[in-house]
Amino acid sequence: MKRLLTLYLNTFKGLSREVWWLALITLINRAGTMVIPFLSLYLTEDLSFSTSTVGSIMTAFGLGSVVGSWLGGKLTDKIGYYKIMVFSLFVSGLLFIYLQYLKTVISLSIGIFVLMLVADMFRPAMFVALSAYSKPENKTRSVTLIRLAINLGFSAGPAVGGLIIAGLGYNGLFWVDGITCILATLLLIQLLNPKKSKVLDEVKVEEPYSAYKDKAFIIFLFALFLFGVMFLQYFSTMPIYYRDSHFLTEPEIGLLLGANGFFIFLLEMPLIKWLETTRFKKTSLILFGAFLTSLSLLILNFTTWTGILIIGMFLMTVGEMIAFPFANAFALQQAKKGNQGEYMALYSIAFSFAHIFGHKLGLESVSNYGFDNTWYIFTLVGVACMFLLFILKTFMSSTKNKPAVIKHY
Repeated sequence: MKRLLTLYLNTFKGLSREVWWLALITLINRAGTMVIPFLSLYLTEDLSFSTSTVGSIMTAFGLGSVVGSWLGGKLTDKIGYYKIMVFSLFVSGLLFIYLQYLKTVISLSIGIFVLMLVADMFRPAMFVALSAYSKPENKTRSVTLIRLAINLGFSAGPAVGGLIIAGLGYNGLFWVDGITCILATLLLIQLLNPKKSKVLDEVKVEEPYSAYKDKAFIIFLFALFLFGVMFLQYFSTMPIYYRDSHFLTEPEIGLLLGANGFFIFLLEMPLIKWLETTRFKKTSLILFGAFLTSLSLLILNFTTWTGILIIGMFLMTVGEMIAFPFANAFALQQAKKGNQGEYMALYSIAFSFAHIFGHKLGLESVSNYGFDNTWYIFTLVGVACMFLLFILKTFMSSTKNKPAVIKHY
């Protein structure tokens, strides 16, 4: 056990102090956005809106995320990642507090749109900061550490949020959300101020290559969108499937979904460190991750045995652990040719669009065609994703993208 623990801890070695601070700030920020999982409950229970009205309001959530990611990338290229991260964290903290005072459909839609616009400006800026604070050989593991922070934050946030609602009500939740974002801002100013932080991989691109003209990156984004649409079924249609088809209770569903975060925390960093030492290219590893995730949906139709749910969850988790870190590392690699903010904004937007369409498509499919056909449909989505990744792999091998003039500092 001691040797296993030593080997596990060794996988975290070599990461810069700044990356660790960035992970801590991300953890506080993600745990702090605990109002988001309870937003639909708040709108239906406290404000007595219909589910149809809530669906319309939540559309503003997705649209704000798309615009915020795009704007964050643009501004990151113009004024730098540090200023954008400070602005996003601090102002979103104030907006979380203010949101509780909005009570009409129009004011809430506008409020949630503006909140997500400001909050998601953080993402492309954070990715560019992560690239700057990581040595080239450590970028994938740095991304993995940030993913661990996000997963821990999302795991702890809802649990703490439930306790806050029980003790202080939804108003208390908005206050805690806002205060944690402001605390994360203070940490960011104290720990990652450009005057104190050590940049390990700063590049200046003299003739930046437009992300919109980067054919390899555009293929990658479409594949990423399809992967996101398939992957998100585990967080919308799958819990309903567990309940309606396999008759699991809420605590059992919670344990099964919680196993995903537990396995990621336990296995992802060692797995990524080992895969980095192999000869496999990033595109091949992303493709394999998409294959495992597709298979996790397909096998649900093979048997009515409830144990298949555990196997499916494990396959999806391993697929996620492989696909996401290397997809992020691929995006950072491509971004070195142009304006990094622009590249990472498009990377974030691909997931935002997956959120806008993925949940709706899954629930509509279940309603119209049933669970079995839904899993076949989204397996085909996975196959389309793998096909695009295969094209990307071939394109990267046979074509050299237009090089940009880069200066290292």
